Amino acid sequence: MKLHEYQSKELFRQMDIPVPSGRLVRSSDEVEEALDTITGPPWVVKAQVHAGGRGKGGGVKIVHSLDEAVSAVDILRKTPLVTPQTTQEGVVVHQVLLEEGMDIEKELYLGMTVDRSTATPTMIFSHAGGMEIEEVAASTPELILKEHINPGTGWMGYQARNLAFSLDPVPQPGVIRGLTNVMLKISNLFLDLDCSLVEINPLVITRDGKVVALDAKITIDDNALFRQKDLAALDDPNEKDPLERMAGEYNLNYIRLDGNIGAMVNGAGLAMATMDVIKLAGAEPANFLDVGGGATEEMITKGFEIILKDSRVKAILINIFGGILRCDVLARGVIEAARKNEITVPLIVRLEGTNVEQGREILNGSDLEFLVAKDLAEAAQLVAKQVE
Repeated sequence: MKLHEYQSKELFRQMDIPVPSGRLVRSSDEVEEALDTITGPPWVVKAQVHAGGRGKGGGVKIVHSLDEAVSAVDILRKTPLVTPQTTQEGVVVHQVLLEEGMDIEKELYLGMTVDRSTATPTMIFSHAGGMEIEEVAASTPELILKEHINPGTGWMGYQARNLAFSLDPVPQPGVIRGLTNVMLKISNLFLDLDCSLVEINPLVITRDGKVVALDAKITIDDNALFRQKDLAALDDPNEKDPLERMAGEYNLNYIRLDGNIGAMVNGAGLAMATMDVIKLAGAEPANFLDVGGGATEEMITKGFEIILKDSRVKAILINIFGGILRCDVLARGVIEAARKNEITVPLIVRLEGTNVEQGREILNGSDLEFLVAKDLAEAAQLVAKQVE
């Protein structure tokens, strides 16, 4: 579960991690009152959306007057924001964060996540703050420094000093204390709140020697929300695609993509492989939909309805390997969905596994029109032909 920047910074404040003063606004009418409480000018106007690369898309603006701030908020609220991490249609900005401008001397990167190669929480530090950390890792990996946390001892002081003293030139003692303090607080926050990611990019050193989290990104592990109920309440439904939100209500794993081939698959690995073969056949998947091994007839019906609600879908591929999910259960779910929805696009079905013969008999005995593929490669080819 992703948090907005303003939500993440509120958690930072609770942990005594320095952040700029700021106010959240939802319309330009609130700007003047907000700026009266924020040090400036200059001020920074920041779109609050669950997408990275806001600066590249015009979602972060520096303003020097009330009129500039009002205009910036108006533009962000009225125009979909397109960033490198959104679709071409962009996302709607429902709220905007106004913050004080900072006199920056140096920008750093600080983050914490789980390193899968070592199966440990890991602090990541880089001198190249303000840049996409993936780009830094690819082009200059020597600038990425890591410290792995031993679960038995937790974050240690020497690890913080290893990172802080890597700076050249070595900062003044006050700055070193500020950096090591933020690292300790980030470690505590990461572990206490069951995070999968805590990121500050950039973490800045100001000209007067203060260490401030200029940006903040926190992702909470969904599997831990049962014990993080206060954080679960921070989830913003406006940031979710309506179809993804609908899928979540039925515990379906659905992600909307940019293509035009709807896909229903059981198992995340099979879903990934199915999307790959669709692309290899020259088509593009419209979604990732994993109904899971324990899917019921109702879940399959709802999954089918969700795919059909996407107007971009020109053909549907059902690819099921029956294990826990029996092929006959899937077949009944497909027929039930067909009865509730008018299917006007080609349907390709590939079934294998438990009760496959019964599943095929159920489909063949219905008035549903569909194409049968003997294997995954043929299924992808059949799909591609429908959208040529």
